[in-house]
Amino acid sequence: MSSISRRRFIQLAGAASALGIAAPAISQGATKVTFTTSWIPEGPNLFAYVARDKGFWKQNGLDVSVARGSGSGAAAQAVGANSFMFGMGATPTMMVQAAKGLPITCIGQLNYDALMGVGVLSSSPIRQPKDLEGKKLGASVSSGEYPFLPLYARKAGFDLSKVELVQLDSKVRDRSLIEKLVDAVAAFGSSTIPSLASNGVDVRFMLFKAVGLEFYGQSLITQPTRVKADSGLCQAFVNGAMQAIQFIMTQPAEALAIFLKANDEVAMTASGKEYARIGLGLTNLTNLVPEVIDHGLGFADPVKMKSQAELVVEYAAGQGAKVPEMSSLFTNDFVGKVRLSEDQLKLARAAVEPFRKYVA
Repeated sequence: MSSISRRRFIQLAGAASALGIAAPAISQGATKVTFTTSWIPEGPNLFAYVARDKGFWKQNGLDVSVARGSGSGAAAQAVGANSFMFGMGATPTMMVQAAKGLPITCIGQLNYDALMGVGVLSSSPIRQPKDLEGKKLGASVSSGEYPFLPLYARKAGFDLSKVELVQLDSKVRDRSLIEKLVDAVAAFGSSTIPSLASNGVDVRFMLFKAVGLEFYGQSLITQPTRVKADSGLCQAFVNGAMQAIQFIMTQPAEALAIFLKANDEVAMTASGKEYARIGLGLTNLTNLVPEVIDHGLGFADPVKMKSQAELVVEYAAGQGAKVPEMSSLFTNDFVGKVRLSEDQLKLARAAVEPFRKYVA
């Protein structure tokens, strides 16, 4: 073994030992892994480019290729078909696909609030959900939050029949709000807020979470057979992802620079950097929750997962869908290895303060 490879082995062994996993064999080289995000490069998937380009996956013995996705449903189906070894997607969408029998398992939470809600311009007279009555609400039937509007109305105490629902394609939904063709939009704040705010449009969201309708954000997923057959690979992949999330929460400026270098098309647009910055800030904000603080990055609360799965099956999965077995839907076996220290928590909390205004 050469002095260079010996030094590299010591580095890998030290990183792996600290995380409680076996170091990869030098003779085998890095294990090639395929991964798909759920959407174009943006805040919620920024961690993947950091994990790859900052070397967190490499430290865990992996050579990960990152492909951009075209929606959470498509990402889930690609992983279920083994077109990609790992993927990510909105947790409610993962639950819908699992309820329909797709072989996928959530192996770690990437963020903890899907930010489903109703967005309005900051100047809007709509200050509370009740104010939606008599107003136009733009919504897309294909969007993940749409099936839960009746439940949101019931919990928030307003009559949905008194709201004029305007069916919009998701591609024109934000523009319709800007041009005041509608008074509000139902959407995922994680996408709509950065899109509008980065272009100078002041927006605020009334979140479903505020009335007790809570859904996790994005999950890491793979096939159940891989979890059983290659737990070491799953552990290494999750470790690298969570190390990257720890980094972006505590050093967001450097993380953003890495992301923009990896995605020239984002960096070149007039609002691209701001779009990514706001998206990252909102993503980091959703990670400051008891699950992360008490159990470490990636941990999913079993009680919350079960209640969310039940809601998804009742309102969004369609006829014939069944609540998946929790043991097959998700696992906490690979998470909790990476934690935020008290000093890191202070850094993370300070970094997200400018973004609270969007969801207050």
